Amino acid sequence: MMLRSLALIFAALLLIAPASAAERKPLLMEGKKTLYQRVLAQPDAQLFSKPGAKDGKPVPAMSIYYVYARQDVGGAAWLEVGPAADGKTLGWIPATAALDWKQQIVLTFTNPSNRDPALMFDSADNLEKVLNADDPGAAAGELRKTIAGGNLPADFPVIATEPNKYIDFTKQFYLLPILDSREQMTQTGAQTIELQLASLPAVAVDANQPPAAPSDAEMLQNFTAGVVFVIDSTKSMGPYIDRTREAVEKLYEDISGKAVSSKVAFGLVAFRAGGNEAGIDYTSKVFVDPNKATDKAAFMNAVKDLSAATVSTPRFDEDSLAGVMSALKEIDWSHFGARYIVLITDAGPLGGNDPISSTKMNADQVRLYAKDQGAAIYTLHLLTPAGAKDHAGAKSQYEILSTYPGVTKPLYYPIAEGSVDKLGTAVELLADAVVKQIEEASSGKTTIGADPAAQAKSDIEADTAAVGHAMRLAYLGRAAKTTAPKLVQSWMIDRDFAKPSVATVDVRVLLTKAQLSDLQQTLKGVLDAAHEKQFDPAGFYDAVKSVAAALGRDPAKLQDPKATSLSQMGLLGEYVEGLPYKSAVLNIDADTWKSWPIAQQNYFLDELERKLALYKAYNEDVSRWVTLTPGAPASEQVYPVPLDALP
Repeated sequence: MMLRSLALIFAALLLIAPASAAERKPLLMEGKKTLYQRVLAQPDAQLFSKPGAKDGKPVPAMSIYYVYARQDVGGAAWLEVGPAADGKTLGWIPATAALDWKQQIVLTFTNPSNRDPALMFDSADNLEKVLNADDPGAAAGELRKTIAGGNLPADFPVIATEPNKYIDFTKQFYLLPILDSREQMTQTGAQTIELQLASLPAVAVDANQPPAAPSDAEMLQNFTAGVVFVIDSTKSMGPYIDRTREAVEKLYEDISGKAVSSKVAFGLVAFRAGGNEAGIDYTSKVFVDPNKATDKAAFMNAVKDLSAATVSTPRFDEDSLAGVMSALKEIDWSHFGARYIVLITDAGPLGGNDPISSTKMNADQVRLYAKDQGAAIYTLHLLTPAGAKDHAGAKSQYEILSTYPGVTKPLYYPIAEGSVDKLGTAVELLADAVVKQIEEASSGKTTIGADPAAQAKSDIEADTAAVGHAMRLAYLGRAAKTTAPKLVQSWMIDRDFAKPSVATVDVRVLLTKAQLSDLQQTLKGVLDAAHEKQFDPAGFYDAVKSVAAALGRDPAKLQDPKATSLSQMGLLGEYVEGLPYKSAVLNIDADTWKSWPIAQQNYFLDELERKLALYKAYNEDVSRWVTLTPGAPASEQVYPVPLDALP
């Protein structure tokens, strides 16, 4: 009987054990009911079979783990971690090799072309001494002078500075995880956010032995520019096509025989609308790839068959965004340090909700896509009498499209009365300005500290000087393989001390391919339900807000069907509380949403549809995704998606 009882107990234990393992959950964050503790692996981190063991195996920097247990061994803290919240663990990691990961929002540095490099302080108190100075810009300037002079005192408050070149995260991947944050107002009334950050390069950097790099002047010898004209080729555009072709031909002749001729390449994309209709032939088409047209003969031969359509397109607005996206996606820009797209049209862009729009995006989504490609979009808008009713709407969209970081106004230039001659002059000014930038860079006349627009004689030349300055910094950063400072925890602000309107960081959410796919599917489900009126207005808003909150905290939650009902579960506040930055939907309260008229709610819904189209473009852009773990499936590649691109 005893043996039989023991056998039954043993059998019961066998049945219970798997269930107990499956029910195991990560540790909760302090004071939270559903938010689990997570950590980010530092460079050179290792996983061990148990605390204090000697069998460590390296793990990729920036691997994200859930924490299942904490244990002290020999005075050292250890964490038991797993890759997900499903109860499966991988081993133990020293707490000193991991950083707390409270939310999914990360930062990347903006291009420093129009601001001073950010300063990283040893404490919030020392940061606030500068913020609270009568002139924070001057106080920060004094610290920079001390740094430049060397021989820093032992109690110097700045422990690291941002490199003076732009760090391209797609080439030298890094993160600035946010460990803590607080809102702060300066003495001058500027609103900023104080941030406790960890600077985390994907590969550990030895600050004592920095890699040798050529001088800036030497690197700029190889600085090249690609200029792609994206031109409306509809029925009304014949004279403008001819004048653009003439301007490019003249430029080729002007630079013929000069050293710069091998450093500037031109391309051309044409667009229409409704390419499936008889006589339209195409929506967008690359006539000249700047990588292939190496001289005037090649360019002119490639565009000899370009002409205006012989039939009218279905709308007055044209699919100009399709032309821009073709230039961005179908042309390899990696060989060019400076990347210019010049849009020429007499019509506004088709909205992404138009049935014949091929991109399904609006101007803002295309702008975000171009920003991460490092391309500047100029718009030469022909104000023809025939399009007078369209001009205002077109201008507002093109100003959004042509906004470039660091330039104070959009790269939008109206061509009065649609004058063919004025268009030709604008194209020649722009092309000449680009050539001048390349000549000065390769001759060593430009330096990082120079005022790029000091000698400009026109708006186009001044704007191109500012854009060129930013592009040189980006190119030098790629060429020198500049990365973030070696691992350091510090405090900084998200604005320039001297120019509080200028951001020092871009706000992003780190997503894997799998998580971006989950986002697409989840958001599409919410939108489909809204279209089918299965949600009342408040229910739709709650669902979208829940998706946005899950993204900020833990995108893995998107796979959980409960993630779209956080409001009803009373968990939304828990997910939103403490986030240093919030997407647009999280900054709208329920009363505001309910007060909106149907048209405004529909506009909001339409913008979410346009963002879905942008996610598709991100997913297809294989060159921009980063593999953190060698041998990991493609679904685990990551991309820091701009917060503006998310719900």
